[in-house]
Amino acid sequence: MKSNSTNENFLSLEHFLLYDMIAITMDNIWLWLITAAILVSTGFLISVLIELRKAARSLRNFLKTQEDSLNTTLSELQQTLKSLRNFSNGANEITANAKSFSNAMSNIGDNIKHASNLVENTKSLALIKASGLRVGIKTALTVLLNNLLSTKE
Repeated sequence: MKSNSTNENFLSLEHFLLYDMIAITMDNIWLWLITAAILVSTGFLISVLIELRKAARSLRNFLKTQEDSLNTTLSELQQTLKSLRNFSNGANEITANAKSFSNAMSNIGDNIKHASNLVENTKSLALIKASGLRVGIKTALTVLLNNLLSTKE
């Protein structure tokens, strides 16, 4: 029975070694799978980081371009605002000149009205004087003719 027992021990040892070999092989397979997964994940993460770096560089370039464009636009806007301010000042000056011109025209109108009144008054006085002179001349001629005719008689 001893040989049977030895035989059984040998088979048991063989089974154990076979099981151990299978377990080691399975462990190696899992180890390789985990290593491969880590390598694939690392490769994927590296490619993602490279793409993120490219995107960040592209974004930085875009922002710099936009900043330059905005600086140019702001400069033009400041020039436009200065031009509008100058135009507004010019318009205010023109408005002030127009008011002065309007006041001057109003004064001229008042002066013309005053001169017209003076001319009217002068005309009235001249007519009164002419009328008085005519009456005076007529009266003088009548008196003169009466005196001449009365001395002849």
